[in-house]
Amino acid sequence: MAICALAMISQGCASSTANESDSYKLPDTLRVGTLYSPTSFFIYRGDTLGYDYDRICDFARDKKIALKFTLAHSMQSLLQLVKDDKVDVLAYEIPITAEFNEEVLHCGETNTTYQVLVQRKGRHRITNVTQLKGKDLYVEKGSKYESRLENLNSEIGGGINIKSVDKDTVDVQDLVNQVSTGKIPYTIVDSDIAKINKTYYSNIDIGLEVSFPQRSSWAVNLNNNALSDSIDAWSTSERTILYSEDISKHYFEQSRYSLTQDNDTYSGSGKYVRKNGDISPYDDLFKAYSGHISYPWQLLAAIAYVESKFDPRVVSWAGARGLMQIMPSTARGYGFDTSKLHDPEVSVKAAVRELSSLEKYFSSRVPDPKERMRFMLAAYNGGIAHIVDAINLAQKYGKNPHVWYGNVEEALKWKTNERYYNDPVCKYGYFRSNETVNYVQKVESRFEAYRK
Repeated sequence: MAICALAMISQGCASSTANESDSYKLPDTLRVGTLYSPTSFFIYRGDTLGYDYDRICDFARDKKIALKFTLAHSMQSLLQLVKDDKVDVLAYEIPITAEFNEEVLHCGETNTTYQVLVQRKGRHRITNVTQLKGKDLYVEKGSKYESRLENLNSEIGGGINIKSVDKDTVDVQDLVNQVSTGKIPYTIVDSDIAKINKTYYSNIDIGLEVSFPQRSSWAVNLNNNALSDSIDAWSTSERTILYSEDISKHYFEQSRYSLTQDNDTYSGSGKYVRKNGDISPYDDLFKAYSGHISYPWQLLAAIAYVESKFDPRVVSWAGARGLMQIMPSTARGYGFDTSKLHDPEVSVKAAVRELSSLEKYFSSRVPDPKERMRFMLAAYNGGIAHIVDAINLAQKYGKNPHVWYGNVEEALKWKTNERYYNDPVCKYGYFRSNETVNYVQKVESRFEAYRK
């Protein structure tokens, strides 16, 4: 059983010493088990995020305790952690079923999900499962979605054309993307995954439920009633309910559409009039600080355009701020005041510090300067941890670890696939890679255009 133990007590998570004063005394450090996933726990731009991650951090802040995380590689290994008393709580959505009730004690907020049909919006959309007769539905081979479709097909008397695809080549995220782009007509996924994808793809419809509800919650050891009661009490408080509603909207409703559009119109203040030969209002800043990296100032301009469209007021769904979209944790790491990240000069200085650090890291690993730039851009956008994982995956599976396009880029795409993000050489788990793959292409293309 491969388990990655991470002692992560992040700045947003917890302070570390005081215990509860009630009848049940929580430990100074609560041991938390979880799985990498697009909903519960993932790393983005160097920050740890996720619906369940944020909630367990809120519990820790409320109880004034620290957290230590252990990442399992499968549901069964996760359950084994709490049964063997290696963790105290599973901050992951464990299905509430008779089978799991024999293994763990459920606690905290109960979430309900369904499997839903993913289709494109329009007047011809499917509104009833009986309308699926004669339709092609694409699902991963051997998945729970394939099983559900087979049962549904029997329930409606047959007629659904079930198209099973190899999960080593296409995963759930790919199938949703293919529905959005019109490459396939339909797929089905869990409603929480569907909601996240809808924040990226505004043209999909996820309103039709095709399964019975599935309830789930966190869990503790069968004998740990005291911790279960403490989590139950916390989860039902008015403050916690409001907090959970807020972060649910953040992860499952807030738009994540790209700011980038295919034009050069500056829309930041509405006052800047582009003059002949310049790119943005911030060209002087780009020129002043580009000497700290080995690439022309137009690279900073290209990054700024793709990140914020030259708008210093922008805040991303993940909390990145300003002209160069700097994460507050990155700014703090370099000694910058996070309250000043909307200042264009502070933003450019922080971006140059990050790019310089990335250039040093990749200088011995990627000899060719043009290739190195691509690796730097990928790490700037998605975080260096995932790019290191992709390099290791590329090397293991016969790709060139020194070349981006078609090699490390391809390996990065694999990190949406459970087989690869749970591979022993992959240390940082699930990653939604499409954004970073597209980002490198967009910045490089705009950089070349600006240089001309």
